[in-house]
Amino acid sequence: MMSFSSASGRLLLSAVALAVSHAVSADSFDYPELIHSQTDFGGVGLMQMPTARTAPDGEFTLGSTYNEDYVHFNTSLQLFPWLETTVRYTQVHDLLYSNDPDFSGDTKYTDKSIDAKLRLWQESYWLPELAVGVRDIGGTGLFDGEYLVGSKRAGPFDFSLGVGWGYMGNRANLTGDKNQSVDCGRDTTYSGKGGSVDVNRMFTGCAALFGGVEYQTPYAPLSLKLEYDGNDYKADFISTRTGIPMEVNSPWNVGAVYRLGHWGAARLAYERGAVVAAGLSFNTNFNQASPFWLDDKAPSYYPAPTQADLSDDQWQALSHQLASVAGYQDNQVHFDGDTVTVAGEQSKYRNQDTAQTRAATLIANTGINAKQYRIIGQAERQPITETVIDANTYAAVATNSYVGANPDDARTRQQPQPTSGTEKANQRDNVDAGLAPVFVQSFGGSEDFYMYSLGVTGNAAARLGDHLIASSSVYVNIADTYDKFKYTVPPDGTDLKRVRTLNRQYLEDTVRVTNVQLTYLDHWGDNWYTQTYGGYLETMFAGVGGEVLYRPMDSQFAIGLDANYVKQREPGSAFGLFKNEYQPAENGNRGFRVQTGTTTGHATLYWQNPLGLFDDTLAKISAGRYLTEDVGVTVDIAKQFDSGITVGAYASKTDLSAEEFGEGSFTKGFYVSIPFDLLSVKPTTSRGGLEWQPLQRDGGQKLNRKYSLYEVTDGRAPWFTRKNLND
Repeated sequence: MMSFSSASGRLLLSAVALAVSHAVSADSFDYPELIHSQTDFGGVGLMQMPTARTAPDGEFTLGSTYNEDYVHFNTSLQLFPWLETTVRYTQVHDLLYSNDPDFSGDTKYTDKSIDAKLRLWQESYWLPELAVGVRDIGGTGLFDGEYLVGSKRAGPFDFSLGVGWGYMGNRANLTGDKNQSVDCGRDTTYSGKGGSVDVNRMFTGCAALFGGVEYQTPYAPLSLKLEYDGNDYKADFISTRTGIPMEVNSPWNVGAVYRLGHWGAARLAYERGAVVAAGLSFNTNFNQASPFWLDDKAPSYYPAPTQADLSDDQWQALSHQLASVAGYQDNQVHFDGDTVTVAGEQSKYRNQDTAQTRAATLIANTGINAKQYRIIGQAERQPITETVIDANTYAAVATNSYVGANPDDARTRQQPQPTSGTEKANQRDNVDAGLAPVFVQSFGGSEDFYMYSLGVTGNAAARLGDHLIASSSVYVNIADTYDKFKYTVPPDGTDLKRVRTLNRQYLEDTVRVTNVQLTYLDHWGDNWYTQTYGGYLETMFAGVGGEVLYRPMDSQFAIGLDANYVKQREPGSAFGLFKNEYQPAENGNRGFRVQTGTTTGHATLYWQNPLGLFDDTLAKISAGRYLTEDVGVTVDIAKQFDSGITVGAYASKTDLSAEEFGEGSFTKGFYVSIPFDLLSVKPTTSRGGLEWQPLQRDGGQKLNRKYSLYEVTDGRAPWFTRKNLND
């Protein structure tokens, strides 16, 4: 336990007072810029209380705060300039996850929560910045509350005043009857099985004023805080759970923040007149991230003497350069006397302008006497887009023959057309194989707060023509802590088929065949793409299925439909399937059901920048049947920052009641997708992702399909391969 003397508290207050007196007599221009810092809970604010301030757009912060009662782990993201979001795990030092040592051992009680702050308007000369927010939305009531707060700058000072309800208003200095209960009669229960948003209790119970000031000292790394706390801690989880009151000697909290350059900050505070809180935070900005490449130098425009045709060696050299320099892998080069056609998959540059300019320069430099260059962008050998470059206009642009010459003057984007002429060269290889590291982690479990697995996946694919692909994947586990995982039977009485919560049994296999399938891809007309597939489709399911996608060129909309018939794979067997729906459990536990055959599939609307109100966002709305035979809707919203980093959230609500679904009430989760070219010294269009699902349940679960036609056809309206806007 940590403690702090009252003399130390007076010393910190004296330091604040000294700094204030110095600032009053100083010119505000003498002071460094005040950079707002995080609260104990995550999100911009003072210590326990929020302010109306927000971080710069795209700012991502990872932080932790420790005191003698709690330890908070949090991530905050400024999703839009007007919306701050925070995800937090909190461990309670003196309470266990459960009273059953066989289930959770000595794991500390862990709470998961989500916060949001909405800026209503920005500060002006007369008016303060104003924000409204919720803490622990959809949680289990440990820290839930709501607030309305304003902030106003005065030189090096930033003053804030707000009204809080729930956790931030339990001091009840505005409204509320503390004689009724410690939380003024606020309903602190949670509906169903938790995880749902209960709007009926928002802005109810005690209400209290809170506020404070943040002061930027003349010493740039140091800022100081003084806060009046709106919480009296009598309704705090520790007090209500143990019956032992938390020590509270003062409503005032004082603190200091020391910035560690542009990438982090250390925080120290004396709170409640009783405890010390210490914290660290690390930050980066998703909007501002840019790559550092050791790339091949772009080719200079320097055409060889004009010739009607090239030798076989020259054509093959061009094909090789188009792959290595311009990034068009698996390419074919055709020539019909007037037009050079290049069909290939762009795997190097997210910026298609860069790739096309390099390709046009390489073709022109051969001296081939062509009127135009056609560049057909493919994915899995299916034509996605076409760009036609006029050779004469491009020559004028490349030589700056007129004022304002731009490569766009020479090129036209259109629907892909069939190739014409004779195939002159190619870089095609019908067999592809590789290795990729796999790192999986989870937080907040009953067995241990943090668990992980590290392994490697071997992937192989054989192309049997332009449409048929035979593929396989094998996972080899290197190290993991999932042997601690104890979840075998739903503990809350749910009786759904175990389509996802059986994952421990699959994790026990050191070597796992995760995929063996045949896939047939094709396109019809200008805007229709299809795929059919069959085999062992993922770690837990085998079956057959198909997908059709309607996606017009450069449209914000696309519509897809997939349908599948699947059976559940049997753990411990490379290729076995469950034959019996009911499976008896070991060690006298209750048995469970598995999926021995069902249809599943969804109709999906894809909508970029929905309603024109949310720039750089992608909404995916799916309706259909899930693996445990429930029916419902999944909504997935993703935001892409200038760098290409994407952050998304999804939720699935089906016809299962909260009681049938189990803990969490419905499926929900978050993910981050990062372009590898931000992490690599070489340009690439590949991505890596991290996903966080607070609870793994069986309702609202989709089949994990190897190929998504929306991703395959991304070039038609780039999202996953959208160029870095910082380039």
